[in-house]
Amino acid sequence: MSVELNYRVTGEGEPLILLHGLFGSLENLGGVSQRLQDGWQIHALDQRNHGRSPHADTMDYPAMAADVLAYMDRQGLGQASLLGHSMGGKVAMELALSHPERVDRLIVADIAPVTYRPRHDNVLAGLDAIDLAALESRQQADEVLRAHVEELPVRQFLLKNLIRVGADEDAGNGARFRWRLNLTAIKACYDNLARAPSAEGPFDGPTLFIKGSESAYIQDKHRDAVARLFPHARLRIIQGAGHWLHAEKADTFATLCRRFLSGQDDGR
Repeated sequence: MSVELNYRVTGEGEPLILLHGLFGSLENLGGVSQRLQDGWQIHALDQRNHGRSPHADTMDYPAMAADVLAYMDRQGLGQASLLGHSMGGKVAMELALSHPERVDRLIVADIAPVTYRPRHDNVLAGLDAIDLAALESRQQADEVLRAHVEELPVRQFLLKNLIRVGADEDAGNGARFRWRLNLTAIKACYDNLARAPSAEGPFDGPTLFIKGSESAYIQDKHRDAVARLFPHARLRIIQGAGHWLHAEKADTFATLCRRFLSGQDDGR
């Protein structure tokens, strides 16, 4: 059963749906939205169990793609282009493979249509170690998380999900903070999120994969899987960028997207 996703619409033009990655929100692709909204109508979505979207016990790619499809139906979007980063890229691929008639162009940022080994054990352990009932400050949360996640930018990204409990909220245990994301469901469904998209496809439309040169998420060994599912795919590599390529090299990333969405680099 689909959930009604939180969203933000900006700009004018042909519709482009943005889908963030794991532990993120629609804010993560804000730079992309700002750089493209002069030519496209941007629909930035919070995926289920993230941001301000509803929580649900089920979390897999068919269900998450169904959420996006239901959003398109509510908005009257018969067809739209999709841009997804990491987990969002897998959701975008699932939707394109299962409902190709609803997708105009597809951009997949630094993820392949394959099953990955678990990569977030430390992150999940660190978030789980934060005792919300005893937590008094964000600094205290960061100190706990640092024992599991060394990189400060990653900790800062993760702790964006930690929000203060409002005066009108009843946390039930006197806690001053709560998680905006559904950490319980994410932990329970993590194996689903590591898997490849389940739809068999193929998607014959224009497809662009964008890889950060310093990231290992897209590798040569994934070439056959990409070609089988996305026969018109093209790969572009952003030098000096890692997995967070859309933030690390924002102008270059947006330029590649703009060229592709306008038909100058569509992989045909």
